[in-house]
Amino acid sequence: MRKVKIVTDSCSDLKKEIRDRYDIAYLQMYTVRDGKETPASLDWEYYSAKDLYDLIRDGKRVTTTQVPAVNFEKGFKEFLDAGFDIVYIACSSRLSGSVNTGKMVAEEMLKSYPDATIRCVDSLNASGGEGLCAVKGAELRDQGLNANEIADKLDELKNNVNQFVTVHSLNALKAAGRVKASSAFFGNLLGVKPILVSDKNGDNVALKKVKGRYNSIEEIVNLTADGIIPEDNAFIYVLHADCEDEASEMVSMLQEKVPGVKIETGYIGPIIGASIGADALAIFCWGKSCERFSV
Repeated sequence: MRKVKIVTDSCSDLKKEIRDRYDIAYLQMYTVRDGKETPASLDWEYYSAKDLYDLIRDGKRVTTTQVPAVNFEKGFKEFLDAGFDIVYIACSSRLSGSVNTGKMVAEEMLKSYPDATIRCVDSLNASGGEGLCAVKGAELRDQGLNANEIADKLDELKNNVNQFVTVHSLNALKAAGRVKASSAFFGNLLGVKPILVSDKNGDNVALKKVKGRYNSIEEIVNLTADGIIPEDNAFIYVLHADCEDEASEMVSMLQEKVPGVKIETGYIGPIIGASIGADALAIFCWGKSCERFSV
């Protein structure tokens, strides 16, 4: 059986330690500021997380691109030449066109590699939710599944990723087209913090509104505790948009509510950060099906 390479993209927000642990590669997208494109590195080589989020706090607009076709071609060729089949786990197709570009590039490249397999999986998630799907793919690979088996299994499981996010407002997400317009009114209420989830279609939707920052953090912790299936999780993934102290407080709350499950922390990366804005907090885990969310 051919070896399998698990590949994701800049939207996955997987920090290097996790990528290395699970042998996961990623394809870079780009951020755009004043007409200049910069690789959206999850390792922050080109600017720091604070640099990005301070720009956003100052009202500066940072836009993003999907994975360019040339990056798919280069990355896929590298792994195919090394004898790998590929499972690419992409950001939700409701939020990015990367999965469709990946499929088109894969179809063309496989003409030159007839014995290889490339599967492009629409994770229906973003940020740590997409990252958890990539980690699950790596675990399945290590259990001996082939590329097609991994992709099929991820398609079965992906609606069991739970995403709970709190933001100061929905302004950045609305401007970036990353949240349903019907939910945007939550962001216009004074002092109200929207709680965002990813629904079964891969859309970001506002599940409810909570008064005050602390209450919003407490709410996403409670939602996690209610939804998580602990035995399905290698770890809970807690991410923040340059608000590390609050993230640490949230981890302490999670440790009380969900004892025994490992918690990994990190930054919301450049692509998701440019869309969600500064000071967002997010929890990602495997749990009950997101079909339960009716918004």
